[in-house]
Amino acid sequence: MIQRMVTSALFAGFAAGLLAALLHFAFVQKLILLGEGYETGTMVHFGAPAPVSHGQDATATAAADAEHADDGHSHEPAAPAENRNAMTSLFFGLTYIAYALLLTAGFGLAQVYGKAIGLREGLLWGLAGFAAFQLAPAMGLAPELPGSMAADLTARQLWWLGTAVSTGLALAVLGYGKGALSLALAALLLALPHVIGAPHPEGFSGVAPPELAAAFATRSLGVGLIVWAALGALAGQFWSGKPL
Repeated sequence: MIQRMVTSALFAGFAAGLLAALLHFAFVQKLILLGEGYETGTMVHFGAPAPVSHGQDATATAAADAEHADDGHSHEPAAPAENRNAMTSLFFGLTYIAYALLLTAGFGLAQVYGKAIGLREGLLWGLAGFAAFQLAPAMGLAPELPGSMAADLTARQLWWLGTAVSTGLALAVLGYGKGALSLALAALLLALPHVIGAPHPEGFSGVAPPELAAAFATRSLGVGLIVWAALGALAGQFWSGKPL
């Protein structure tokens, strides 16, 4: 079973990571570059952007400037776009392989209790993974654009982890539990992180425009939904051993 788990996770995670990278480059990265422009001062909210020349529009100029801007800690030139894109692709690949390992470990546990996993079931598991790792945490901590204010990093990481675990357990109880007690326990687990509350800064004074931050949050969640659905479906299909 271990070999089946690892093989399914590697194939599904690699494919999902590739999809995530492509969607990120198409829909999200431009917003990050603009956010970095505001964070470094290349762009100014309610102010005029850097002059545009040679037919470039303001957005393209801001993205290019943000890519090469000084981060305030080093005077070395910024990494070329190709290096940045390669590291981003590698990050997504490793991240979704890790998520796929969690899914296939869950498949193995479900199989012990007589539950068959295929493409349809894997899709549902993928949607549950999206809910646990992205949607529920985003209800307290929206995806953070560069140039936005945020609370202490350690506090946010702990709250995110607690929310993901609590939500995942709640969905497992909803999916496999029976009776009113299971429903009550699931409701408690879903509500608990939000009753505790996510850590937030004392005030809001980020330099990135709120419209840009909102677009980044919605696109990040949209991309996450698509990729998690694909990850779950592929992992379930590979787990079943049936041809695509």
